[in-house]
Amino acid sequence: MAKEIKTIGVLTSGGDAPGMNAAIRAVVRTALARGIKVKGIKKGYQGLLNEEIIDMEASSVSDIIQRGGTILGTARCLEFKTKEGQQKGAEICRKHGIDGIVVIGGDGSYRGAQALSRNGINTIGLPGTIDLDISCTEYTIGFDTAVNTAMQAIDKVKDTSSSHERCSIIEVMGRDAGYIALWCGIANGAEDILIPEKYDFNEQNIINNIIESRKKGKTHHIIINAEGIGHSVSMAKRIEAATGIETRATILGYMQRGGCPSAKDRYYASIMGAYAVDILISGKTNRVVGYQHGEFVDFDIEDALNMTKTINEYEFEVSRILSL
Repeated sequence: MAKEIKTIGVLTSGGDAPGMNAAIRAVVRTALARGIKVKGIKKGYQGLLNEEIIDMEASSVSDIIQRGGTILGTARCLEFKTKEGQQKGAEICRKHGIDGIVVIGGDGSYRGAQALSRNGINTIGLPGTIDLDISCTEYTIGFDTAVNTAMQAIDKVKDTSSSHERCSIIEVMGRDAGYIALWCGIANGAEDILIPEKYDFNEQNIINNIIESRKKGKTHHIIINAEGIGHSVSMAKRIEAATGIETRATILGYMQRGGCPSAKDRYYASIMGAYAVDILISGKTNRVVGYQHGEFVDFDIEDALNMTKTINEYEFEVSRILSL
């Protein structure tokens, strides 16, 4: 099977994440070191269907490991969700001599990878998302950087919130998952952490916490609100009306996706990229690379998509204790 893989394609799909460039670099240079050609596919599955495909050499990925975003670009592609689009993508791969593809992205990207595999193109997925919402892995490319970016921003908001004796609601990304919010809530010493997995939408509890904190002499009140709950601006208005305390909402938004990746994101993404190439060469397909219990591992895509993941109960309980 190793001799059958002569050319590997690499693409990034869905939302960008810091560390994607490190993964691309690792895929390219590992493949070249194994005597395999590499083609970069621009703009995800949309670029595949448009045949935006380029040859990549070692120099193609020079000086990119420290850069945020993805040099290949990324886009959403509705056409690739159709059987016709998927078959067209596989035919384009064969036209360009691509025997296998490394897809860097999240759950939606894996479904596209699965479709390519079913159409005869060996495919491996890498977990590239800041949301940490891939169930088969304890680590996703970009999460560490995103958390640190958010943490630093929240520290700054906390300073001004204290100066003005405000309540601040700070909304972080994460889609329907609360991992960024939970990590930042603990790391920033927030008084309240609202995450989709645990929030009961009882704002009166938050209002009571704010009033009690003010009685204890606290000059600010920080609420970390997950994107999956949202509505931070309207929530701020309701809280200010109920407490009489000036309340402001800050939505950090896409700044969490950008910036130089952390050492962890560069390191883990690099190992995952190399690992993806090596398991392709070994004959594997329809697999997702993950990280569990200190080891880099891989799973069948179907199994990975069927796995579930929840917030650690003990960690959430600790966040509540520390916010008292």
